[in-house]
Amino acid sequence: MAKQGYAVMGATGHVGSSLAEELLLRGHEVRAIARDESKLEALRAKGATAHRAAFDDAAALEQAFRGASAVFSFIPPGYDQDEYGAYQDRVGEAIAKAVGRSGVTHVLDLSSLGADLPEGTGPIKGLHRHEKRLEAVRGVSVLDLRPGYFMENLLFSIPAIRAHGIHPDGLRPDLPIAMVATRDIGAKAAELLGRLDFRERAVVEFQGPRRVTMKDATAAIGGAIGMPELPYVQVSYDDVRRALAGMGMKPGAIELMLEMARAMNDGKIEPREPESVDRKGKTTIEEFATQVFARAYRG
Repeated sequence: MAKQGYAVMGATGHVGSSLAEELLLRGHEVRAIARDESKLEALRAKGATAHRAAFDDAAALEQAFRGASAVFSFIPPGYDQDEYGAYQDRVGEAIAKAVGRSGVTHVLDLSSLGADLPEGTGPIKGLHRHEKRLEAVRGVSVLDLRPGYFMENLLFSIPAIRAHGIHPDGLRPDLPIAMVATRDIGAKAAELLGRLDFRERAVVEFQGPRRVTMKDATAAIGGAIGMPELPYVQVSYDDVRRALAGMGMKPGAIELMLEMARAMNDGKIEPREPESVDRKGKTTIEEFATQVFARAYRG
């Protein structure tokens, strides 16, 4: 495809930065959008145009979107928000308004497995609402990219591993999880935007090369950090609640995270489409453990 211009929300995050860099490597123009412009320096040095915008500011987003071939949109986590769902809706409404007013014709929205369900999935149900919101914008083709559980979520276990020598979580140790590395999600988004061949509404589910249990993940990260006997400990939901509160997460967000964990343990958040090679990333849990987790663990 010829050179295109793309507006990338959250360009300093795991997925957004991977996407922006891949689009730049392919010779496209990138409008890198983030709330903190100082964090955009690396992308600006690589040729991106930096746009500072609060994600609930429809006017600022409209300005960044206008004239772009397509927009990569997403609602960033808001764990510090008193009303998490209201926060998601506020940001989502600003995005939809900006899309509708900017004249953009294509949006690739970062959603999640489980976003087909309207209830019972914690913060993912806010992404369900956002999918429906974008779908209602006239004249815009929307592709909902629904990845599985981010491998990067495992990084939250680093303090407990350092302090207690265990990997604790509320998920079942034997639960097969559709884990995926965020760099693979970014690469897939770049591929989909590079083709720009989706019309009206489309959904692409995306996961890693194989299902991974928390027991598998613990073995991989333990081996990568020199703790081959690192145990995985499934803790109670009350223990998870206390741990998240200790991290500064607001009560409303905590309860949504617990609802999501229950939904995963109950098998509700699962791919709905047949698995295929083109809907799987390349990064294995072992590669993530050595290339990403170990580096973060060692600081």
